[in-house]
Amino acid sequence: MYEPPFTITNEVLQLVSDISLQLGRMEALSDAQLPSPMLRKENRIRTIHSSLAIEHNSLTLQQVTDIVNGKRVLGAPDEIMEVKNAIDAYHLMQSLDAFNLKDLLKAHAAMMHDLVHTAGRFRFDSVGVFDDQGHCIHMAPPADRVPWLIQDLFEWVSTTQTHPLISSCVFHYEFEFIHPFEDGNGRMGRFWQTLLLSRWKPVFAWLPVESIVRENQEGYYAAIAQSDHEANSTSFIVFMLNCLLRVIKEHEDTHQQESEIKTPITLSKSEENVLDALRKDGRLTIAEVSQLTGLSVSGVKKVIAALKKIGMLERKGASKSGEWVVKMQSNQEVAYK
Repeated sequence: MYEPPFTITNEVLQLVSDISLQLGRMEALSDAQLPSPMLRKENRIRTIHSSLAIEHNSLTLQQVTDIVNGKRVLGAPDEIMEVKNAIDAYHLMQSLDAFNLKDLLKAHAAMMHDLVHTAGRFRFDSVGVFDDQGHCIHMAPPADRVPWLIQDLFEWVSTTQTHPLISSCVFHYEFEFIHPFEDGNGRMGRFWQTLLLSRWKPVFAWLPVESIVRENQEGYYAAIAQSDHEANSTSFIVFMLNCLLRVIKEHEDTHQQESEIKTPITLSKSEENVLDALRKDGRLTIAEVSQLTGLSVSGVKKVIAALKKIGMLERKGASKSGEWVVKMQSNQEVAYK
C-alpha cells in the first residue's frame, strides 16, 4: 500500500499535544463541543469567504453574508456562483463519507457547478499550482495517473493508524500535489481536510480554519513549495497544525465571550453611521468613510477605535488589502442614542 512521505517530528508532536489539550478544555465545558447556532453560521460564512478569497474571489465578507441570507448582490456572476456552490457543498458535508471517493466527486460537482465543464470528474489535462504572483510552484502529475494516485491516497487515509490531526494534513498536501481536478483543487483540499477532522471531532465542521489560512496565504503556498522541494509533507503539516491550533484558541475565546453576562451597549449616531457604512462595504478606506458619514478623518479614526474596543468592529487581512468586519456578539444588546 502507498505510504505518503512525512516525518513526525518533535514539533509536530508538540502541536498535536497542544491542539488536543485545547480540545479537551473545550469539551470539559458542558455545551462547548459545538458553537452556538449563531456562531456556527458566522463561522461558516467566514469559511466560505476566506476559502474563495484565497482563490481570488473579490466578494466581501458582507456580500457573502448577503448571499447566504438570500439577498441580491451586485458582483461578477462567476464569483456569485462560486459562493452559492460553496454553500451547497458545505450543506452536503454532514452527509458525506470522508473515505469514499465517489463522495469526493459528488462534493466537487456541487462546488464547481456551472463553473467548469468537468465538475465532478477528474481532469484530462496537465495543471499546476500558482501563487498570488502567478508563479508556478508545482506541476501536477500527468492526468492519466490521477485516478490511481487519488485511489491510493483514499486507501491510505482510511486505514492509517496515524493521528487524525496529522493524517488530515498529509491528505491535504497529497491532494494538492496530485491536483486531481481541472479547477477547484485548493478549496476542495481544504474542504476535505475539514471533513476528515469533523469525523474525528465534530466541532471542526464549524471552525473557520480557512480564515487563518487566508491571513497566512503566503505561508500556505510556501509550505506547499517547501514540501515539494523536500519530497516530504512535514513542513505543510506544521503549517496546518499551527492554523488549527490558532483557530481553536480563537473559538475558545469567542465561547468565553458568549458565556459572559449580557451588557447593554449604547451607540452614538456617529458610531451607528460608521458601522452602517462598513457593513455595506468593508473595504472602504477611512477617507471614504469620512466622506460618507460627514465626520472628519480624525473623527472616523476615534469612532473606529471605540468600536474595536467594544468588539463590534474588526480588521481582517493586511492594511491595504484587508477589510473591516462588523461583528455583533450574541451576548450583546445594542441601543442607539
